[in-house]
Amino acid sequence: MKIHKDDKVMIIAGKDKGKTGKVLRALPREDMVIVEGMNIQKRHQKTKKNTKQGGGLVDVSAPIHVSNVQLIDPKTSKPTRVGVVKDDAGKKNVRVAKKSGTKLK
Repeated sequence: MKIHKDDKVMIIAGKDKGKTGKVLRALPREDMVIVEGMNIQKRHQKTKKNTKQGGGLVDVSAPIHVSNVQLIDPKTSKPTRVGVVKDDAGKKNVRVAKKSGTKLK
């Protein structure tokens, strides 16, 4: 999977289309990512005995399929595809933005 934790992405499909956010968690086995503040769903939460948290409805960011997000190019601040190339030594794979060619962390 070419999208990792802490990447800045744009949602390209679904109810949050056009919005941008930071990837909080990547789930490579399911090909899903959790983006901060996107795909909000309500969850019912029970009251906890040991804490002061009350029960009720809680807003939770749900996973989004990785095909519905695109990485934001750090140079142009526009969505781009991600490629993988060998580094200068030819040993390690490095992620590259397809539009500008800049290396990603």
